[in-house]
Amino acid sequence: MSSSSVITPEDVLESLMNDGTIDALRLKIINQLKANEELKSTTIKMAEESRVLNTPGAEKQTKRELFDALRQELEGPVLEKASKSVWELILEKDGLGKEINETVERVFCRLSGREPPLFSSANVENPMDIEKETETKENKNSSKTKPKKRSLSEVSPSEGIDEVETTKKKQGDSSVLPLESGETP
Repeated sequence: MSSSSVITPEDVLESLMNDGTIDALRLKIINQLKANEELKSTTIKMAEESRVLNTPGAEKQTKRELFDALRQELEGPVLEKASKSVWELILEKDGLGKEINETVERVFCRLSGREPPLFSSANVENPMDIEKETETKENKNSSKTKPKKRSLSEVSPSEGIDEVETTKKKQGDSSVLPLESGETP
């Protein structure tokens, strides 16, 4: 793809699926879930406390009947706990979450023809802190004739996006990614 085209999230996802990265990440998530002792013990405890296994006459049911009844009783709660664990893995600042972020960023840069950033997300704890620090320095160094820059919190979401796109277009920056309302990059 040329650097002048807009790279969509679908483009990045397609690239990750085609090169096997999604499968590799899925395998890492599964392996980490299997190694999650807390999830294992919670699931075992739920099975031990199951009303299906603890009702009189359960021992007379076939394995298939017990399995089906257990599945009906526990599938929702167990999957909910597993889902929470997966999201914790995906969103963590270190480990797998960090790896996912860096991988997506690297693929986006490759597709858009940009150089990957020199500083990984590990070196930047909170981008808002850097923005505030930069703004404070600029305010100290600026003269009275310069208009005051608004902070991010003073700009409405749609207004900020439009201003950034307009500014980048004026500067000839082809990296503008228009966002649909409600979507995050």
